[in-house]
Amino acid sequence: MSKKPHAERSRARLAAAQALYQMEMAGEDAGDVVSEFRSHRLGFERDSGEAEMLAEADEALFADIVEGVVARQVEIDKALAGSLNPGWTLERIDSTLRALLRAAAFEIIAREDVPARVILDEYVRVADAFFGDTEVGFANGVLNGLARKTRPTEFGIPAA
Repeated sequence: MSKKPHAERSRARLAAAQALYQMEMAGEDAGDVVSEFRSHRLGFERDSGEAEMLAEADEALFADIVEGVVARQVEIDKALAGSLNPGWTLERIDSTLRALLRAAAFEIIAREDVPARVILDEYVRVADAFFGDTEVGFANGVLNGLARKTRPTEFGIPAA
């Protein structure tokens, strides 16, 4: 992983969740959305608002997450479904929260260079920016369960 400042990586994760949401809602292609974010959102500084919030995002991490979720969506959705309580499906989850969970799951599954606890903390913070305590707790529970199944040794759990 790059040695970019923490804030740049945090902004990339926020942008990735937003891009994944946009792709699902508008049926857009990952390449088009990544290009749009790079051209019109990432790195732009305006007086206020979202574009300023996404200024100085780690563009490589952003693209890796968005493109990685698309490339591995079946695997990611299966892993997330296995971390949900019985009776819950991904389709039942709010689309913004679903995008966030997919981005986080991709990092948990594919980005072993990033500690699982860092990924959990980052995405719980993103959830907190969009949702109330119930949804934040839900996201934390799902991602914590997935991280413990996927990377048990990082949590002191013997590998099966």
